[in-house]
Amino acid sequence: QVQLVESGGGLVQPGGSLRLSCAASTTIFRLYGMGWYRQAPGKQRELVAIISSDGMTTYADSVKGRFTISRDNAKKTVALQMNSLNPEDTAVYYCNAKRSGLRMEYDYWGQGTQVTVSS
Repeated sequence: QVQLVESGGGLVQPGGSLRLSCAASTTIFRLYGMGWYRQAPGKQRELVAIISSDGMTTYADSVKGRFTISRDNAKKTVALQMNSLNPEDTAVYYCNAKRSGLRMEYDYWGQGTQVTVSS
């Protein structure tokens, strides 16, 4: 079982920035693909950004050029730097860890951190 603990959420004004961080408990963090997802009220959870075990990144179109995902394998953390935030970015943000084992898929979620963009 992998524990994921997010931090860094909060209230920010439109145009502002926030940095989310997620700490993982696993000793084989480097083998996991890591991602950030978000869920706004009344909407389905959606992909924000993912970073593979070898550092390849993918972003949702809505955040390209504004958000940056990064990982630190030594610290077992993944971060999401969010710039130029707008009210549509308001959601609960979840950290995710995935990897494929020999016989099963491993898929873990954090508890989520609230991001509110409002003036």
